Amino acid sequence: MYTHTYFSPLGKITISSDGRSLTGLWFDGQKFFPHELLTESTSAELPIFAQTCSWLDNYFSGKAPDFTPPISLNTTPFRKAVYDILLTIPYGQTMTYGEIAGVIAKRRGVERMSAQAVGGAVGHNPVSIIIPCHRVVGADGSLTGYAGGLERKIALLRLENLND
Repeated sequence: MYTHTYFSPLGKITISSDGRSLTGLWFDGQKFFPHELLTESTSAELPIFAQTCSWLDNYFSGKAPDFTPPISLNTTPFRKAVYDILLTIPYGQTMTYGEIAGVIAKRRGVERMSAQAVGGAVGHNPVSIIIPCHRVVGADGSLTGYAGGLERKIALLRLENLND
């Protein structure tokens, strides 16, 4: 496992990779940050880190990036399904937990899916910003929790002109 540090306008970000794909992206100190990663990885300059930093540079300059770095997630099939839906939320738009639950229910051929289960998956997103969990809001449009901190969620949505 390899790591790289990116200094964003919202704080230091740790990026991880298996050497080929992006495996994690966290604001330092955020909930569910894998602290063992810092002692069990090697700091490196890799092409995937250059791609990810380019993506972040574009994003933090207020532009919608036109590519997604390769991502490899070691997670459950349910969480993977949630993250795949998050990747479809366009820059500058939001989706509710209930809407995501509805999409998963439809895909699985079941009547309904728990919005709370979706919330748990969203909260454990290992690739913040690029897998845009900050674009998920409550049923009434309210800004619910964000593992990187609610103030960062607000800042990310403002950057996308979603929350003035």
